[in-house]
Amino acid sequence: MATTAPHSPHHSADPVRWRAELAAYCAATAFLGLTVLGSGADGDHGWVQFHARLSVGGQDRSFGERSTFVREGGRWLYVDGLPSD
Repeated sequence: MATTAPHSPHHSADPVRWRAELAAYCAATAFLGLTVLGSGADGDHGWVQFHARLSVGGQDRSFGERSTFVREGGRWLYVDGLPSD
């Protein structure tokens, strides 16, 4: 929550509900691995491309993403991401 940019579509104004949603997701998900495929930055805007391996209820829910970040107050914050290979 602390690493999500306030203007991100993934940010919630209700931290109690947001924390509960994240806790439920984490409880139901087995996180199996993360491979960073690339990253870069131009000033205060950056990106990371990765492949995450995870399972929910025994079903593979692995995915790739190219995430975008913004540096605010010296910290990199997640903005959003697009599916990738």
